[in-house]
Amino acid sequence: MSTAIEGLQPALVWKYFAEIARIPRCSKHEKAIGEYVIDTAKQLGLVAKQDSYGSIVVKKSASPGYDHVRSVCLQGHLDMVCEKNKEKEHDFSKDPIEIVRKGDVLMANGTTLGADNGIAVATNLAIMEDKSIEHGPLEFLFTVDEETGLTGASNLSSDFLESRTLLNLDSEEEGALYVGCSGGRDTIGTWRVEFENAPTNTVATKLIVRGLRGGHSGLEIDKGRGNAIKILNRVLIQLSALGSQLSIIEGGNKRNAIPRECEALLFIPNKKLSEAKSSVATSHTTIKLEFATVDPDLSITLEEVQGSKKGKVMKKKQQDTIIKTILALPHGVLKTSADIPGLVETSTNVAVINTTKKAVVLATSQRSSVASELDEAVQSVSSIFGLGGATVENSDGYPGWKPNLDSKILRIAKETYKSLFGKEPAIKAIHAGLECGIIGEKIPGMDMVSFGPTLEGVHSPDEKIYIDTVGRFWRFLLAILNNVN
Repeated sequence: MSTAIEGLQPALVWKYFAEIARIPRCSKHEKAIGEYVIDTAKQLGLVAKQDSYGSIVVKKSASPGYDHVRSVCLQGHLDMVCEKNKEKEHDFSKDPIEIVRKGDVLMANGTTLGADNGIAVATNLAIMEDKSIEHGPLEFLFTVDEETGLTGASNLSSDFLESRTLLNLDSEEEGALYVGCSGGRDTIGTWRVEFENAPTNTVATKLIVRGLRGGHSGLEIDKGRGNAIKILNRVLIQLSALGSQLSIIEGGNKRNAIPRECEALLFIPNKKLSEAKSSVATSHTTIKLEFATVDPDLSITLEEVQGSKKGKVMKKKQQDTIIKTILALPHGVLKTSADIPGLVETSTNVAVINTTKKAVVLATSQRSSVASELDEAVQSVSSIFGLGGATVENSDGYPGWKPNLDSKILRIAKETYKSLFGKEPAIKAIHAGLECGIIGEKIPGMDMVSFGPTLEGVHSPDEKIYIDTVGRFWRFLLAILNNVN
């Protein structure tokens, strides 16, 4: 047992947290942790079943006198994001997570801690074992591959659960109740392009946009940060007017991230090079001023490429169509919620652009907590791509979770929190994907709320969990189970 958890309360939660820290459980590699959950259930005399994708449900009968209470499902995911510092020697396929206590937090030694969502798994296992807790019929749902594909939740059968009340234990801010999340889809535009030899009397140059902060395309889309792809094309259209021709454009690397960098290889007529450099310098000054507060390190440069006198370029008409289409594409917040102040309801992100031997491919992502608005955003982006001559591909995506402020379990959770801690919990929604959206679609009528202890730095070796918030989270959860009637 890890010495880092000695003396911590609730002891049963921390015991299981330390045990599962020893079990490899990267996304898509949850076999060992799944076997551990099933074995634990059997040792406790509980019934467990597992679907073909690896998700598990364990059932626990009601405490004496609570048979009349409706069934509640407690849900978390088995997998964790496996990241480590560059210098750290660690094999996630076999090495245990080394838990370290630093003051009021627990961390790992140079790796992700796995509190996302290991704290939910540990909490479920603790409630499965603890016979002193008063509760109605319980189901414990352990899903797989949440972090890289929402695979477990997406493939749940509608009859996998009996409960129609679900407590999702995958939020990261103690004192907040999450009641909604966005759904999302990707829209990809592909232009088939014809390349020709670069004209003579031109010079190869590289236009580079860098220094942007970027960020998560859901959680940080409202920060007003610069999009490197959009900014680069603002400059490209000016250079195109000077006769420049585009060879390659590359930018962004993840569809769920705002692109921080983008660059283009282009050939500029020798006689226009000085004017082009002046134009880029002016753009740098102007656009840097626009983003001075949110992206002070923005840099836009035009550099000559030594030794590249020959090259292939796109035909001018195709090039200009692509640039203008990208400029026309929306990016950022499309609508905010009328029900929850400050919540982004619908957004779109111009995410990743690549050039192949025969095509330019641009991936975008749309998010919304309202299904009809997500459809409209996808249709809008698809229409612009289509008008710009691109072939359009839409992903299936994942559903959102529209806030229901009249939810019965939300009312119970709010009243319970105020009774325990003497203050109102914060009611929030998140402009990113949660499994609740998928589960709600798979099992109509599911009444849900999401909460958890405070975590920071998740998905990175800086991940930490605040010890005292786990105790409050535990008290709150048990009180909810006692108050459901």
